[in-house]
Amino acid sequence: MDGSIFRFKHFQVRNERSAMKVNTDGVLLGAAVGLEGLATAADDGIRVLDAGTGTGTIALMIAQRLKALGKECHILGIDIDAVSAEEAAANFAESPWPEALSCRHLPLDKCEGEFELIVSNPPYYDPTLQNPDERKNTARHCSDRGNEGPGMSFRNLVDFASGHLSNGGRLALILPSDREKDLLEYADANGLAPCRLLRIRTVERKAPSRIVAEFMKESSPDKKSGLPYKSESLTIRENGDFSREYALLMRDFYLWG
Repeated sequence: MDGSIFRFKHFQVRNERSAMKVNTDGVLLGAAVGLEGLATAADDGIRVLDAGTGTGTIALMIAQRLKALGKECHILGIDIDAVSAEEAAANFAESPWPEALSCRHLPLDKCEGEFELIVSNPPYYDPTLQNPDERKNTARHCSDRGNEGPGMSFRNLVDFASGHLSNGGRLALILPSDREKDLLEYADANGLAPCRLLRIRTVERKAPSRIVAEFMKESSPDKKSGLPYKSESLTIRENGDFSREYALLMRDFYLWG
């Protein structure tokens, strides 16, 4: 078996050269992000941006899910790391949905167009804990200082989404749970209203360690929706095994499902 290839049920991912490998956070976002209700007037279907695509795993999972729903789509993956973009493009070309997927070596602030869905598993590691590999630093560490530099923080993503989401479009991020308050406050200040928050814990006795947060663009910056968002929870393991809800979430992706 080739250890550089990660095999899912309906596609495989070459996981050798990308600065950010296949990881649990990315797979959680790809499986959990809400896709129902996405609509578009574009001729080529639902337009999705996967910002910081890495190996392309999240984009591939969303392509699988949208195709299963009978939706036409075009999913663009972008990455600031050229080698990662090349590997993602190769994974897209070898997938069952090459016509629906494309990848570009591009920083977020150079990306153009409108999207019905923007997704990202952004870097969030403490910048003081640097890795000697500069490519891994860029993929994993974030100064979180707004738009400074070429990196990508949740603030960069909120800023970008506020100007590039279509009407009714959504932004979806996965982040450590301790960033929830900062994320909600920054999104609110930039005209994005939360519509769903999924809190994820590894086991029942522990506090949530991750959140999947989804936002919609306010129809008017002067008119806050004030509507309560959908709050959900997910526990990954129970009694030494995967929980039923986690197994159901992953059954169309992991080989053990």
